[in-house]
Amino acid sequence: MGDEGAALVVMTGVSKAYGGVRAVRDVDFAVRAGEVHALLGENGAGKSTLMKVLSGQVAAERGEIRIGGEPVRLSRPADAQRAGIAMIHQELDLVPALSVAENVFLGREPRTRFGTVDRRRMLAETRRLLARSGVRLDAAAPVELLRTGEQQLVTIAKALSLDARVLIMDEPTSALSPPEVEQLFAVIAELRAAGVALVYISHRMEEIGRIADRATVLRNGAVVAEFDARELTAAQAAEAMVGRPVHLMFRADSRASAEPGADVLRVENLVVRADAGGRPPDGISLRVGAGEIVGLAGLLGSGRTELLETLFGGGPGGHWSGQVLLRDKDFHPRTPRKAMRAGVAFVPEDRRLSGLALEHSVLANSVLSIVDRLARFGVVSARRERGAARGSAARLGVKLTSIAEPVGALSGGNQQKVLLGRALLTGPALLLLDEPTRGVDVGAKAEIYRLLGEIAGEGVAILLASSEPAELVGVCDRVVVLRAGRSVHELDTGSAGEAELLAASMGDVQ
Repeated sequence: MGDEGAALVVMTGVSKAYGGVRAVRDVDFAVRAGEVHALLGENGAGKSTLMKVLSGQVAAERGEIRIGGEPVRLSRPADAQRAGIAMIHQELDLVPALSVAENVFLGREPRTRFGTVDRRRMLAETRRLLARSGVRLDAAAPVELLRTGEQQLVTIAKALSLDARVLIMDEPTSALSPPEVEQLFAVIAELRAAGVALVYISHRMEEIGRIADRATVLRNGAVVAEFDARELTAAQAAEAMVGRPVHLMFRADSRASAEPGADVLRVENLVVRADAGGRPPDGISLRVGAGEIVGLAGLLGSGRTELLETLFGGGPGGHWSGQVLLRDKDFHPRTPRKAMRAGVAFVPEDRRLSGLALEHSVLANSVLSIVDRLARFGVVSARRERGAARGSAARLGVKLTSIAEPVGALSGGNQQKVLLGRALLTGPALLLLDEPTRGVDVGAKAEIYRLLGEIAGEGVAILLASSEPAELVGVCDRVVVLRAGRSVHELDTGSAGEAELLAASMGDVQ
């Protein structure tokens, strides 16, 4: 760690309000050169707003910011970049139609002596940055063809290209596989050694303990606690974040000894044919019983998301081989609408890109999948719409002022609850979940886990893909491990732990 007295960033008395809501209240926050300072708090606690102030995305109403001892005015992102500040956002800020290299250097493209874009140099520099991050991606490939985790790695390379003195990372590992997380930590160690000040926002306490030096906790926009991150426990952090002791009970007591019912889903040797060749002859085989939660584990590219999308009728054109039985009947959905009519619901990985219409109301997003059921003689009943939306929000504990407010104005955890509530309103027999707690704080996670226990207790079959071993072991009855589009291992979570699951995912268990 750098010199204890060398605070590279000092924020004093910073405040910011949106309308009548004070998002940040008189916050003092400092980061030293060569230090990783963790910033913790529930969704809506003020973390993102505080970092948006530091990165010039929003202007503080009150307070002072000093960089290297000099006062700075950060009214625009360009001001922050000139001050040596870069931010890696949780919600990806990439242009899908552009290539990896074009996204990395967007607005800063290298030029030839004739003033045109030097594409050769841009590609070469992007390859160097990707290699530095341990990433194997085609620098010329369009970003829209990449998976979410791969896109996250592109944003990291983009931030590294700025050679920033201050780097803010907002949930940088939320979509990364374990090996990619380890590579990111190696990059962080390299940046620390170079004297870069890092602010690290994460809900994963095991990461905080490994890489952070100090931790500051925000609650309701104010600093409520500071810790030595190396000695901080998950229980201490959770209590500071929510203001009361939190016990993360993954399983409801009522489900602890419950036996699954008859198979709702049975998959036999399913091979998703995304291209003309190169796929293995063996595919994915698994089953999910009524009232059972089955997990999907595997590294990035293992086929977890592709499997869920295929089962929901949204795979690569519906072209796959093998057999899928839904409640003992052949199931081959061509579209998501047909899958929903058959009793399948899906909560996608990226709620902002694939799940929600952020500019529309909570009401509109909640009832989107059941509008036809709310209609009589072709006319949708506004009263029934409001009743369904309010009932869903109440059941899931969505914190909002009105069902008429834009869903994009809610915190990440509450957005996820709206998306989950919409899936449940369809009354599914099979619920597909892809990273259901990605970017969600510890309190919202506990609520979602409790709700999943209730849903399974009602007889719904749940197939849950997650990159967090603790979540899979804690929530699921069994976990099926995928690798390169094949199911290679199955673990009973009653006898297997996180270490066994991680080893199986990485190929150390055959």
